Amino acid sequence: SGGGFGDGQTRTCTLPPSHIEAGATSVVAAVRNGVLYVANAGDSRAVLCRRGTAVALSEDHKPALPTELARISRAGGWVTAQGRINGNLNLSRALGDLKYKGDKKLGRHEQIITAQPDVTQRKLEKGDEFIVLACDGVWDCMTNQEVVDFVRSRLSAGEKNLIAIAEAILDHCIAEDPKTTGGIGGDNMTCIIAKLPKSFTS
Repeated sequence: SGGGFGDGQTRTCTLPPSHIEAGATSVVAAVRNGVLYVANAGDSRAVLCRRGTAVALSEDHKPALPTELARISRAGGWVTAQGRINGNLNLSRALGDLKYKGDKKLGRHEQIITAQPDVTQRKLEKGDEFIVLACDGVWDCMTNQEVVDFVRSRLSAGEKNLIAIAEAILDHCIAEDPKTTGGIGGDNMTCIIAKLPKSFTS
């Protein structure tokens, strides 16, 4: 049976296992004819630097979001007070995680966990400098604006190697001992920085 947010604190997930237990989030950005398109499924995130200000290009898919919680409940899932679906996953959209996508009476976008992305589009304008795409291991440690400031300060100092800047973000985020940080800085971390064409940056 289904349930809303805060249900299931003493419940156990009874969904049958799948041949694929793993899952992954996905965030993709593409520029076409001066328009920036972003597709997001999960809690990876895309952020635009617009004249030094961080502009969120995606919304993290977390179970507590009203639209996500409604879908999870309709599909027979439940969310704990700690924000975990069926006591396990703390995100509501992902690739894989097939255990949560097995109800043959529901469409793909109606399952407890769905890979259906949100797609946004935004017209680029003068002063749009770069985009950062990263998974939640980075965003657990830094805000959107902190990441933009981190990248921008290094570009302003003359660093041209975007890979080196991305590596510096990961080095900044990783915890020497996740036990001392409650696990923060110990999650998977990926980061891509994409500079926008000069026609938009100046």
